[in-house]
Amino acid sequence: MGRKFVVGGNWKMNGDKNQIFEIISNLKEASLDSNVEVVLGIPAIYLAYVKSIVPDNIGIAAQNCWKAEKGAFTGEISPAMIKDIGVDWVILGHSERRTIFGETDELIAAKVDHALESGLKVIACIGETLEERESGITDQVVFKQTKALIPAIGNNWNNVVLAYEPVWAIGTGKTATPKQAQEIHATLRKWLSTNVSEDVANSIRIQYGGSVTASNARELGACPDIDGFLVGGASLKPEFVDIVNATK
Repeated sequence: MGRKFVVGGNWKMNGDKNQIFEIISNLKEASLDSNVEVVLGIPAIYLAYVKSIVPDNIGIAAQNCWKAEKGAFTGEISPAMIKDIGVDWVILGHSERRTIFGETDELIAAKVDHALESGLKVIACIGETLEERESGITDQVVFKQTKALIPAIGNNWNNVVLAYEPVWAIGTGKTATPKQAQEIHATLRKWLSTNVSEDVANSIRIQYGGSVTASNARELGACPDIDGFLVGGASLKPEFVDIVNATK
């Protein structure tokens, strides 16, 4: 289908300037697969610093943004601010935003809508909790979360990457088996074909996120409907290079 593999590194609330300099230096020295798009999700306070030292072949994402251009929203950042410092991506709807900060499907959709309208590209996260998986409603949860995004995305699907993240596998060391991951990715793609369009279903990149490491990335990356990874803790380590190069 010609979908370019895309690997995101979500640093979450980690790093200081010394560690960041080491991470970026390691990526500069590495031979990264040119057929893979790499995007780093950076804490807001370090976005401008990373932008100033990162090589051109690596994209930068904010980890969150608000649904308005400006205003009395203490502690928030807007897509306009993100664009103003030369950053092109934002991660929205991450499970930690949903579960810890209580963000609803409707709020996430509003954020996605405004971010795309403002010219940002979006990594939009979806995924079920362990309780939901064990209750057999994985598909139902993932479809509901994705359905909320459809009107927000509109005709901007080419500026969106979906990240399927089983919440039970994030930061736990547990990983969906390649078979489990492939099944939900394929099921989601089929649902998109029915509910959006066949063209969108065939072209949209769907990442897998959930304790991706250098040891499991190659097998996961070989699955036909997995188009990349959204990597958490491992993106802070040298093994991130091996994850980027997993399909080489």
